[in-house]
Amino acid sequence: MTLTSIAVDDEPLALGLVCAFIEKTPFLQLAGRFSSAVEALQHLLQHQVDVIFLDIQMPDLTGLELARVLERSNRGTHNTRIIFTTAFDQFALDGFRVDALDYLLKPFNYEEFLRAASKARNYFELIQRPESTVAPQPLPAVATADVTDDYLFLKVEYQLVRVAHNDILYIEGLKDYVKVYRQSDPAKPLLSLTSLKTLEEKLPSRRFMRVHRSFIIALDHISAVTRNSVQISTTTIPVSDQYKDVFGEFIARWL
Repeated sequence: MTLTSIAVDDEPLALGLVCAFIEKTPFLQLAGRFSSAVEALQHLLQHQVDVIFLDIQMPDLTGLELARVLERSNRGTHNTRIIFTTAFDQFALDGFRVDALDYLLKPFNYEEFLRAASKARNYFELIQRPESTVAPQPLPAVATADVTDDYLFLKVEYQLVRVAHNDILYIEGLKDYVKVYRQSDPAKPLLSLTSLKTLEEKLPSRRFMRVHRSFIIALDHISAVTRNSVQISTTTIPVSDQYKDVFGEFIARWL
């Protein structure tokens, strides 16, 4: 499989490096190099491109703005994917929101570039498989709205990850993300762009409980409790005043 690719960057050295990396990669074909997002957009409106290696901070039209234009334009059925290349890590969340395939932080080397490019190749190989070998049809509905009694799907690093309910220890809510801590790998929580409230509504209440504005716990994994906290594995999680009555009723039944 060969992926048609373009590079967009207003810095000549950065643009040259990305183009050299594309030409070095056997499964990528360099179809254009552009020093502005406006020039790239004109090309994209006339040609099919599989992967765009796109800088974010550019004059006239930023990479994020170009990504939003492409998202709204609905150019036929061709599925163009974006890999952002930028020197500013504060844009990672914005890149996630426009469904970018990956995010390369400058300066990056060829190994990092190849890892992102390989992710693009894997993506296109997956969507081009015969329908019978792709994930079952109910998957999109489960991933976006429904949850079975046994597992849920989380969007993690631009892919859907299936997480078994009985593997979840607790969930921590951050400003824009949640961290899902699992029994199978407690040192590496899954980071997903969703809200704690959304997961609270999806998870079965008989197995999970909100005990704090920032925490949902798995009731089966409680190892000890006090009036103001709960112990799960080696982590002590506070129980806030807002949830003490409900948690107290559970503990009364537990005892």
